[in-house]
Amino acid sequence: MNLVAILTVLIFVSSLVLIFTERINRTIVAFAGACLMIGVGEAFQFYKMHSAVEAIDFETLGLLMGMMILVAMLEPTGFFQYLAVLAARASRGRPVRLFVLLGSVTTVLSMFLDNVTTVVLIAPVTLLISEILGVSAIPYLVAEAILSNTGGVATLVGDPPNVLIGSAAGFSFTDFLVHSLPIVAVTWFGALFLLRHLFMRELSMPPSSAEAVMKLDPVQSLNEPEKAKKILVVLGVAILLFFVHHLLHVEPAFVALGAAAVAMMWIQPDIHETLRKVEWSVLVFFGALFVMVGGLEKAGVLESIVGLFRGEESVHPVLFGVIIIWAVAILSAVVDNIPITIALIPIIQGVGATGINIAPLWWALAFGAGFGGNGTIIGSTANIIVTALSEKTRTPITSGLWIRRGLPVMLLTCAIASIMYVALYSTF
Repeated sequence: MNLVAILTVLIFVSSLVLIFTERINRTIVAFAGACLMIGVGEAFQFYKMHSAVEAIDFETLGLLMGMMILVAMLEPTGFFQYLAVLAARASRGRPVRLFVLLGSVTTVLSMFLDNVTTVVLIAPVTLLISEILGVSAIPYLVAEAILSNTGGVATLVGDPPNVLIGSAAGFSFTDFLVHSLPIVAVTWFGALFLLRHLFMRELSMPPSSAEAVMKLDPVQSLNEPEKAKKILVVLGVAILLFFVHHLLHVEPAFVALGAAAVAMMWIQPDIHETLRKVEWSVLVFFGALFVMVGGLEKAGVLESIVGLFRGEESVHPVLFGVIIIWAVAILSAVVDNIPITIALIPIIQGVGATGINIAPLWWALAFGAGFGGNGTIIGSTANIIVTALSEKTRTPITSGLWIRRGLPVMLLTCAIASIMYVALYSTF
């Protein structure tokens, strides 16, 4: 390995380590790493600024930005709180039923919205409902994070790694529903069943004031019902267009950005407040990671890694996919799954150039990245968010508790995904 390759690997690995330690904000680390990568590229004349810009996947950023704007407009209307209170009333104060209903609402929302946004909106309401009932919020918070991570794997827009994979592989919204949704559905039931068993003691405790939940009025949660209806109409049309975007020869990013533009024209929100709620730090984080991986590619590092797979014809393709599921899951449990996915995408593309059929490998990557994040408290941003919120309770979530609850779920979902991956391999 030459000096250029060593320097680029050092920059990338150091950035991942800093992101993992969380001592510095991950967006700051990624941005600094991208600038350093470009600086080294300019110094050694292998990576210019225009090449760095070309390395950024604007399809991915456009899709994420469009959906973020729609969520930013829908959140103040109280629609998400309305769904949570509706689920609480439907549970009639029974902890197990509430557990299933809140988990289901979170999962469905996570299939169409970023799972981080979903838990940010649902978790605070969960804390309120738990306080009214007089029960521990821990089982519900942990389940919401884990089931949102699991459910998000089902669709193109449900999880950031899916957006990345869909853009790189050219998968449509329908492709995810056909290939990913059936596997996610089975793993979701498995995760829910196991979580119910793991939290059996907490969920068996009778609530001190079950009748108080029935007094909650979901309608009062809706601050702006008319605005909510308009945004939901636009969001519904966007989802329908996601199904047929390949027939219309338009990209999902165009659909998402177009829907955001239509919604803004229709309801004319406070644009400064709407844009303030967009997760710009996430978009910058993605863009910076793309720039760093572009530097690795220009330095020849990715080509060297791909070279390691040139002799892998002796490994059965199905086994190769299963190995990817577990390897990515383990990595995603200790490092954010977004940089792992961005780093592996060009490697899988390079493997395809060796003659190996990589279509099934994309799905293996999606399952590993999505399910692996459940394993530890830092495995996904959703986990970190519910952990931070739990600090407002008398029994906050600890790393040890998450290991005892989340790791078994990760192992079970990866095992189910591996079995179904082998069984359905010929359909990928």
